[in-house]
Amino acid sequence: MANALSRQLYFILLMCAWDPVWGHIRYLIDEELERGAVVGNVAEDLGLSIHDMAFRNFRLVSDDGVRLLKVNMRNGVLVVNERIDREILCGASSTCSVSRDVALENPLEMHRVEVEILDANDNSPTFSKTNYSLHVSELTAAGALFPLEGAQDPDVGTNTVSTYQISTNKHFGLKTQTRRDGSKIAELVLESPLDSEKMSTLHLTLTAIDGGIPHRSGTAKIIITVIDGNDNAPVFSHTIYRVNIMENAPKGKLVLKINATDLDEGTNGEVKYFLTSHVSQSVQELFHLDPVTGQIRVQGSLDYEAKYVYELEVHAVDNGTPALTGRVEILVGLVDVNDNPPELTISSISSKIREDVAFGSVVAIISVKDRDSGENGHVQCEVPPNTPFKLQTSSNNKYKLVLSDTLDRERTPLYNIWISARDAGSPSLSTNRTILISISDINDNAPRFTQPSYNVFLMENNTPGVSIFAVTALDPDLDRNSEVSYFLLEDRTDDISGSGDVTVNSKSGSIYALRSFDYEIQKKIQIKIQAQDAGTPTLSSTAIVHVIILDQNDNVPTVVSPSMYNSSAAMVVVPMSAYPGYVVTKVIATDVDSGQNARLSYQLVESTDRSMFSVGLTSGEIRTNRRFKDQDVLIQRILILVKDNGQPSLSSTVLIVITVLPNVTENVSERSDMPRHRGLKKQTMSGFKKRSRECMSVNLRLLISKSHELQIQMTVCECDIVTTVEM
Repeated sequence: MANALSRQLYFILLMCAWDPVWGHIRYLIDEELERGAVVGNVAEDLGLSIHDMAFRNFRLVSDDGVRLLKVNMRNGVLVVNERIDREILCGASSTCSVSRDVALENPLEMHRVEVEILDANDNSPTFSKTNYSLHVSELTAAGALFPLEGAQDPDVGTNTVSTYQISTNKHFGLKTQTRRDGSKIAELVLESPLDSEKMSTLHLTLTAIDGGIPHRSGTAKIIITVIDGNDNAPVFSHTIYRVNIMENAPKGKLVLKINATDLDEGTNGEVKYFLTSHVSQSVQELFHLDPVTGQIRVQGSLDYEAKYVYELEVHAVDNGTPALTGRVEILVGLVDVNDNPPELTISSISSKIREDVAFGSVVAIISVKDRDSGENGHVQCEVPPNTPFKLQTSSNNKYKLVLSDTLDRERTPLYNIWISARDAGSPSLSTNRTILISISDINDNAPRFTQPSYNVFLMENNTPGVSIFAVTALDPDLDRNSEVSYFLLEDRTDDISGSGDVTVNSKSGSIYALRSFDYEIQKKIQIKIQAQDAGTPTLSSTAIVHVIILDQNDNVPTVVSPSMYNSSAAMVVVPMSAYPGYVVTKVIATDVDSGQNARLSYQLVESTDRSMFSVGLTSGEIRTNRRFKDQDVLIQRILILVKDNGQPSLSSTVLIVITVLPNVTENVSERSDMPRHRGLKKQTMSGFKKRSRECMSVNLRLLISKSHELQIQMTVCECDIVTTVEM
């Protein structure tokens, strides 16, 4: 083998089709190169810098997982990674190549790198045996041919067996023929008759020489025994047989029946059939030849895709001494059946794409192939129509999976794309693969409150700093795009704005009161809250919160009538002649609370004489229950309780001092409910008819409480009239 470094000449065929994601690079190298031997500079041939290789995730994709080649990421050079034996890799194939895909991202590109392996003459021709025996009758006429076993050389092309040579002798020459597959076979040619009496044994050396440089060769010994007798060789009815059978023919299927005749008689005319040594062991395992009948039957599994034509060589050997042989060639062609489903290979895939990716973006590169031929190997690839993806033909047996519709991660975050490849055979065969593609989020959704406005009911006298409500806004985006913060917005367009009375927690959305509210001063406030996400750019929405202040029973009833003296008691005068049900006075109270908290009731809790007066529960009217008697006390004290209906109930009391004036006419009684004024004021009660009788002055002191007393001055005349009352 020539020095590998000196033979490292290669050529590059860079095919840049109109498709921007495909290219084709081809290199030629010798087999058996040392590990690390340079194949070519892939980066340079693709116009990539070392930075581009790293940034775009440059990688070499192998369909079979065998790493015969690798790329040095420091300089972009493609080198041999493992010893490449062409004979192991490709067998007897005339051409041998290794294909790899180069995948790049950002944007996605695929380039095909094909490295053709050139054969090196590293194998010598060999014979299956070192010695061969041949019996030749002395009766054999000149020109007779004697087939010889060919030598095997795993090299190909000019490096395989090129010629045969026979050692110098005066009886035999050598005839070389080229078969249809290019292999060489040799036959001995009898050039002059033999004489067993002069020479019964002849030793020859057969040499097989290949066409490599330098030549390699192998030898075998041929021992020829000269005998008398059988002088007719078997002759086949055809010089060549051709037959076609289906590749799925079952075992035992008859392929062909051959026949050869021998003009000799007796045992010299008895013929048997044998496959020659030129038929490989693998072919012999597929076909069985009956040595007696000449029937050839299938005995193995045939495969059109592995080989579609088999060349059999059969010898018909008679039973004479020496045995004579006839040779015939049989060509068995296979007819293809659709027995191979399509093969799907996903060479490169973007497993995650943004939901705003542009239409036509390439998501994956898909390769399809079918080992069958004709219509059986014609494949169509498709994806379901209800997905936002479609297939585009990229090159021969290549498809691009591209985006064809709008993506929405919030609606569909993950796609299982079912890819089906179906051939055109009958019946059709198919292969399915699933590609999993996840959609990455962008900030395309603003936070949304659970409702556009909220009504919050807050009891007055609340504790400042305590949470009164919490709003929630939801954002269907992911990560920072869904992180929601809450802000209080100023709203100066409304008198009921409460932006200065409350605050909001930016993380939780909890609303806190900054002060205690008083229902009697402010009955509701309105605040505007904004929810904003953390995406780029940020998105937001707003909601209105109506805080309705609820009344609490925090105010006691206030008596506004009758007027009280020195804030202690109210003074009322009633005539002795008052009839039952007479309205002495009416207690009027107010409560600044509302609702049930302001609903008032009146109760008589204390009285000088409980049988004398009663109070209306809801009206507050104090009425007499009976007529006054002479023995009744003229100064009556009653304590009225004014109570609201709140929970708990609040109340206040009012003390009313009732002065009973004896023998006062109706005119006086009619004025008994005249308004009284606070403080000590002198009131003159007029309208009485004065008499000219003798009068007397009476001074009364009434103790109202420990700190207050009431002085009453009365002038009583003989005619029973009171002329002056001072308070």
